[in-house]
Parts: sequence; structure tokens; C-alpha cells
Amino acid sequence: MTINKQGFFQAIGVAIYCTLVGLFMWNAENIFGKTDTFFIPIALLTLFSTSALICALIVFYKPYKLFFDGKKKEAIDVVLSTAGFLIVFVVLLFTTIFLSK
Repeated sequence: MTINKQGFFQAIGVAIYCTLVGLFMWNAENIFGKTDTFFIPIALLTLFSTSALICALIVFYKPYKLFFDGKKKEAIDVVLSTAGFLIVFVVLLFTTIFLSK
């Protein structure tokens, strides 16, 4: 798989995962009801930490394998490609939000 293709699919994976977490957070009150408890901040911080881990795995697993197979330049290029596609996705998302108002 080409570097740009790998970066694109990794960025899509992160975007889909963030969409699912966003949908969950958007509907959390409908799922759990309105609660005011000490466990809510703990749950959100745990979700945040787990999300960071999952996104890191999506973005860095393949470059990690490439790096330790001696393909250091390709590993860095995949990370940069993924970052570039994620930046494009964020710009498109904010542009869509801005234009929809």
C-alpha cells in the first residue's frame, strides 16, 4: 500500500472513531439519564485516555512496524501523511460547521 493511501486510511479510521465517540457523548444523557455524580468526571477522563490510546494505535501501529523493520523514512512519511489528511479533515469539518450557520 502506498504511503499516502496508508495515511488516508489511518486518518479515516481516526475520523470514524472520533465520530462514534462524539455520537456516544452527544447521546450520553439519553442513554444514562441526567446524573450528577462523582463518577461522571472519572468516566469522561477514562474515555479520553482510552480514546487517546486507540487513536495512537490507529496512527502509529503501522509506522512502528515499519520503523523496526528498518524502513524509518517510510514510517515517518506515513505519520506525516496521516497528520496531513487529519488536518484536511479538520479544516473541512470546521468549514462545514461555519457554512451551516
